[in-house]
Amino acid sequence: MHAIDTGDTAWMLVSTALVILMTIPGLALFYGGMVRRKNVLSTMIQSFGICCIVSLVWMVLGYSLTFTNGTPWIGDLSRFFLRGVAEHFHDGVDSAFTLGVGTSAETPMTIPESVYLLYQMSFAIITPALLTGAFAGRIRFAGLCVFSVLWSILVYAPVAHWVWSPLGWVAGLGAVDFAGGTVVHINSGIAGLVCAIMIGRRYGLKRDDMSPFNLAYAVIGASLLWVGWFGFNAGSALGANGRAGMAMLTTQVAAAAGGVSWMLVEWWRIGKPTALGIISGAVAGLVAVTPAAGFVLPGGALLIGLVAGAVCFYSAAVLKNKLGYDDSLDAFGVHGVGGIVGALLTGLLAYGPLSATSSNPTGVVGSLAQLWRQAEAVGVTIIWCIVMTSVIFFIVDKVIGMRVTPEEEQQGLDIAQHGERLN
Repeated sequence: MHAIDTGDTAWMLVSTALVILMTIPGLALFYGGMVRRKNVLSTMIQSFGICCIVSLVWMVLGYSLTFTNGTPWIGDLSRFFLRGVAEHFHDGVDSAFTLGVGTSAETPMTIPESVYLLYQMSFAIITPALLTGAFAGRIRFAGLCVFSVLWSILVYAPVAHWVWSPLGWVAGLGAVDFAGGTVVHINSGIAGLVCAIMIGRRYGLKRDDMSPFNLAYAVIGASLLWVGWFGFNAGSALGANGRAGMAMLTTQVAAAAGGVSWMLVEWWRIGKPTALGIISGAVAGLVAVTPAAGFVLPGGALLIGLVAGAVCFYSAAVLKNKLGYDDSLDAFGVHGVGGIVGALLTGLLAYGPLSATSSNPTGVVGSLAQLWRQAEAVGVTIIWCIVMTSVIFFIVDKVIGMRVTPEEEQQGLDIAQHGERLN
């Protein structure tokens, strides 16, 4: 047993609130502003609904499967329904949490388990919410609800355990992911691509006007995402310390670089910088720096942001059209591709002293060997996500149905799925 640090705990409570802010209202506004008027409410309520549903899934089963000891592949059921989470309270005082307690990979912390599990809940929430952008405008809400439950348990929880549990087999390879490049962004981006392909293209694509209803909503949403991302990345230091400060700095630099990079490429290609372009570029920079934030210096973050902005622009504006898939709001183009870029560049740009510990005095150092470890983590995440997402989507589609009818799609999901509309 060891004491809780109140400063670290306060920072983690704030970080948790910031990450939840990213989903509601950040992502809800970001995605809601990019769809057509008839789908704004339904798109926003998908993020809100997932926040509610996944919070309960995490309480009942997700946290236990992800962060208890179990095996290198999955956790156990010792925290099912969060039983035992208050066992460290003595005379009204809680002791700090140790991840992997009782094993050779014990990771002592300075915050209570309740705060740690709540912080991790916020990541579990935003991950399935992100992938909804891939099939915006054509998904049945009932199907999405069931899909989100199964996907959170069968895809998110195992991958998070592999990467973030000190006993996880991917962590054992030496691959690193500071705040969710593989666990959150590659996972959601690849799942979004699979769903977009399986559900099919939007009715009237390239024939009807698909322009965004209100880009002001999207700009506000992107701004909230940017601010919330400080909790996402700097919070992943799990304390108010120097590494958190560096992660916040690299997050800001990469976001700015991503926005400038996308803007310049778009300006060069079409002659004008668009609002949608610059906010998409900033989000791409944020995505790409996520796995690297606590491992790289500001110069590395600048490079990551510049590369991510340009590469994600190509993926969203060129590759998607060449290959013909309909990733409505570029969930794969920004999160999947940006996550891959960031995870790989982490392997080349990591600065050892940022992650050095007494047990590993050199820390994680950028090298070809580390790049290979990162590539392994990326590869296994992609493979698992493709296989399991395909299976889950297929089953839910057969049992409940994942796509609305053409008539409902033309009418709009606000009315067809929720009986409401914007006035």
